[in-house]
Amino acid sequence: EVLQSIREVNENSSVHGFIVQLPLDSIHRIDTEKVTNAVAPEKDVDGLTSINAGKLARGDLGDCFIPCTPNGCMELIRQTGWRHVLYDIDISRSCVPKCIDRLAREIGLLSNEVELYGKTKAKVHLEAIDRLRIQPDGKYVVVTGITPTPLGEGKSTTTIGLVQALGAHLNNNVFACVRQPSQGPTFGIKGGAAGGGYSQVIPMEEFNLHLTGDIHAITAANNLVAAAIDARIFHEATQSDKALFNRLVPLSGGHRTFSPVQINRLKKLGIEKSDPSTLTEEEITRFARLDIDPESITWQRVLDTNDRFLRKITIGQSPTEKGYTRTAQFDITVASEIMAVLALTSSLEDMKHRLAKMVVATSRNGEPVTTEDLGVCGALTVLMRDAIKPNLMQTLEGNPVFVHAGPFANIAHGNSSILADKIALKLVGPEGFVVTEAGFGADIGMEKFFNIKCRYSGLRPHVVVLVATVRALKMHGGGPSVTAGMPLPKEYTEENLELVEKGFCNLRKQVENTKHFGVPVVVAVNAFKTDTEAELQLICKLAKEAGAFDAVQCTHWADGGAGAVELGKAVQKAAEAPSNFRFLYDTELPVVDKIRIIAQKIYGADEIELLPEAQHKVHLYTKQGFGNLPICMAKTHLSLSHDAEKKGAPTGFVLPVRDIRASVGAGFLYPLVGTMPTIPGLPTRPCFYDIDLEPETGEVIGLF
Repeated sequence: EVLQSIREVNENSSVHGFIVQLPLDSIHRIDTEKVTNAVAPEKDVDGLTSINAGKLARGDLGDCFIPCTPNGCMELIRQTGWRHVLYDIDISRSCVPKCIDRLAREIGLLSNEVELYGKTKAKVHLEAIDRLRIQPDGKYVVVTGITPTPLGEGKSTTTIGLVQALGAHLNNNVFACVRQPSQGPTFGIKGGAAGGGYSQVIPMEEFNLHLTGDIHAITAANNLVAAAIDARIFHEATQSDKALFNRLVPLSGGHRTFSPVQINRLKKLGIEKSDPSTLTEEEITRFARLDIDPESITWQRVLDTNDRFLRKITIGQSPTEKGYTRTAQFDITVASEIMAVLALTSSLEDMKHRLAKMVVATSRNGEPVTTEDLGVCGALTVLMRDAIKPNLMQTLEGNPVFVHAGPFANIAHGNSSILADKIALKLVGPEGFVVTEAGFGADIGMEKFFNIKCRYSGLRPHVVVLVATVRALKMHGGGPSVTAGMPLPKEYTEENLELVEKGFCNLRKQVENTKHFGVPVVVAVNAFKTDTEAELQLICKLAKEAGAFDAVQCTHWADGGAGAVELGKAVQKAAEAPSNFRFLYDTELPVVDKIRIIAQKIYGADEIELLPEAQHKVHLYTKQGFGNLPICMAKTHLSLSHDAEKKGAPTGFVLPVRDIRASVGAGFLYPLVGTMPTIPGLPTRPCFYDIDLEPETGEVIGLF
């Protein structure tokens, strides 16, 4: 009788929806599941049918009723300071992620191309590129931002929100390609880096912590090189040429044989011999002695922890090192050149070649010393053989995400991997979109994305998304500084159009910077609860006047993909607009000229000043044959200038370059502008105070 009543209501077109009141009151047992599943899903007000319960779990609520209790709770939250309340809710817990093997099948990967790491992440084999080689690429979008402030701009959440909007909401094949975050800052200064609110990568704790071990592999490889350098100096200092040669090429079965990497060193020295017994004494000396100048060593040890006391150390204090001590330092792992190599490589063979070319020091006669000279490059490739495979994850709304590589955006180029982008562009097809993020502001991450990453990948972007907020522009306009944990000054919580307009100079300059590369730019204004409509509209109006293709407000942090639909539509239109992509400079220009072009066109400097050490390095690297490499400026991300205190768009300054270093394997020179730590330190109250594990459930809490 109950089922018959349900069928009658299902077929009654005048009834929009109905509820079966539970528990069912009967002296006879009634199958509750059978009854609730008899309700037509489109009329299921309670959301109890299996179909609608699944949709509710996934957040897929576009074509069904939202049950009254959760709907009412969300409305209460929205009306009572919802942004601050939701920030403290681990939203990813409310989403049931797809099994990663199912997601891989949905996006067109074959089972033999996917290596599962549990149910929620996987590595993708590079064979996928070969199989998809003839497939046309999709549209390529890079997300960047204005000069960062402590108030936050939200590039990561915009990247994910845009992907969510372009996906289910606008019916495109879409892929996000993002950097793997460093574990150091995760525990130290900023918590998670998976995006935020309803636009994030899940599982967030796995994204931010060990993931699949790529950063650990880089740490091991980097420190193997460091150990090889000091061991070689030690052994050369304590042995004769003959003893050194005999140990480097030991007897085996009564014969000495060169390893392949040693044959490569002989060829580099111009010695066309393969039999160790035929080398002359002079050739033995040249082969066996690298003669590294300890003062020239540029390779540092690394650790993925914010440990300020490792910024300068003394090594070799043990008596067993026989007095060989020197001053050294640690960098954070993501600052390792090996991380930059991973991000810029195009194949396993290319990675092996790049790892072999890495310059670690200079010999006493001025020759570059490489990892191949040390004989360690093959071992590095072995350590990195799994790390080269991109990691597949997903957004809260089930869109595919590649998380791969995370170079330090200060002394490297700060972008995720070329390999991930290339695979994603093939998978989405010619009408699809791949959205990636560049580190820090447009003057750093975007400039390096174009001049370094695009130069090596051969890929050409269709659209730039430039992220800004009302609050950040107010700070650039002269608003007061802020202190973590303290209430925001009224300038940031009350309408102040004058302060917004003053700070717009930074956004205007960054729009100008994007136009140097000939790519359409869409400005995304991330809205906060304290922003007024007049402030948001003012930014959009000024951005269009400054030359932006479009400028739109976004609420994806609070609303997921639905809050970035207008941004998605603007990106779709911009992707069809004419584009005239061009590099900022020709790599064949002298090193000084390339630095000057970046300083003047991107930063707004009047001129550059090379200090004596930088002048020496220009001469040295040009002589060594590295002068035609792209430039990767290492400067503060907190200002367009070299002075972190100068907000807005400073002009009339001279940019001081104190030193220049070479990442030959990665493929760039990096001038050092001002001083900056290459391993962060912990603040007074690090994030680790809030991070814990719930023993009963195994859940990580407090990470975000």
